[in-house]
Amino acid sequence: MSSIFSKIIRRQIPAYIVAENDDNIAFMDIFPIQRGHVLVVPKIEIDNIFDLPLQSYISLFSFAREVSDGIKRAISCNRVGISVIGLEVPHAHIHLVPINKLNDMDFNNKKNISTKELLLLSQKIVKQIK
Repeated sequence: MSSIFSKIIRRQIPAYIVAENDDNIAFMDIFPIQRGHVLVVPKIEIDNIFDLPLQSYISLFSFAREVSDGIKRAISCNRVGISVIGLEVPHAHIHLVPINKLNDMDFNNKKNISTKELLLLSQKIVKQIK
């Protein structure tokens, strides 16, 4: 089951990567619902997040926490919202979204964002991740 995320992991297509370790990768969502929307993806190819081996699941959420801390420091927001939907791409992933109010997590409100802004936001987040 090779997905667009697998191609990003293998560097077959470009992405605005903000963090990576041996097991996980985080990159900017190119169809964000808010500025600073990041996807956190395990490198293992599994569709349903709850089908991940327990250690991979724990690793993914621990990594997401680190990325979330970086987003919070880089983007002015009350908190970073988290969502696991899993219908768009058949590869487990977490959405991390800077939010100030409940409506900020509306996945029907995609934002138009330039590649230049995606690059600048990704660089800002990278600087904040320890």
